[in-house]
Amino acid sequence: MEPNVDGTGHLQAVGKDRNPAYHTLISAFAEKTGTPVVLNTSFNENEPIVESPEQALDCFFRTAMDAVVVDNTLVQRQPVEAAA
Repeated sequence: MEPNVDGTGHLQAVGKDRNPAYHTLISAFAEKTGTPVVLNTSFNENEPIVESPEQALDCFFRTAMDAVVVDNTLVQRQPVEAAA
């Protein structure tokens, strides 16, 4: 992931009244990690930006992403168990 060409980023605040689902996600992340911030970046891997649930899942399965949320469904990779 690279920042903007000029090295900056863009802060976006998420209000509970304007986007309750995303606000709930950020709040749950904060409770679990102690960090009330998530990074939102372009969703793609050397291709055009993802524009559909099908493209999101295709990108997930081709990459090393840990998880992806599509609508209200969380898709996670199974943990790989260490060799004995």
